[in-house]
Amino acid sequence: MSAARFLVVLDADSTLIRNEVIELLADEAGRGAEVAAATEAAMRGEVDFATSLRTRVAALAGVPTASFERVIARIEPTPGVRELIAGVHERGGRVGVVSGGFHEILDAIAPALGVDVWRANRLETADGTLTGKVDGEIVDGAAKVVALREWAAASAVPRTATIAIGDGANDLPMLAAAGLGLAFNAKPTVRANADLVIGPVDLREVLPLLP
Repeated sequence: MSAARFLVVLDADSTLIRNEVIELLADEAGRGAEVAAATEAAMRGEVDFATSLRTRVAALAGVPTASFERVIARIEPTPGVRELIAGVHERGGRVGVVSGGFHEILDAIAPALGVDVWRANRLETADGTLTGKVDGEIVDGAAKVVALREWAAASAVPRTATIAIGDGANDLPMLAAAGLGLAFNAKPTVRANADLVIGPVDLREVLPLLP
């Protein structure tokens, strides 16, 4: 990547987009309610994220990969996301998204919204269906920090010129590692530990904070 003036890194689910993708996938298996409850506990920080993700992905076993298109069709971008990304680019910045969600969905959503770089988990498949396992290393809180630092280094952006935006407990390490950590649409533990809290669920609220 070429140099940039600054870097903004967002979480995906409930930040870049309004949805929790794993819940949409679970709907395809008729297990939406149980997975939603487990996701809520993980985002509040009540359970280890990686352990929780493996349990929730196990509930997706047997879901056909053809369901990805139905899930993508249900995705709702967060209000103001396009304006925020355009504003970052106009000011010479770069936008990254790092997600505990899944590449299979983010690979369609991120470029459509103008995101420059993104990283997420991958779902293991066999014979056109999900196996119920994650393929490769899990993108958890620690991995989000790694992504932020790698992308900043690749764009010659100092830590002080990085902004991280997230809602769940697994975003806290990334918010702490960034020059400015913003709680957005966030759980109480995140609001309590972020540098700033964005109240309205509208990403245009971030524009005045850009360098």
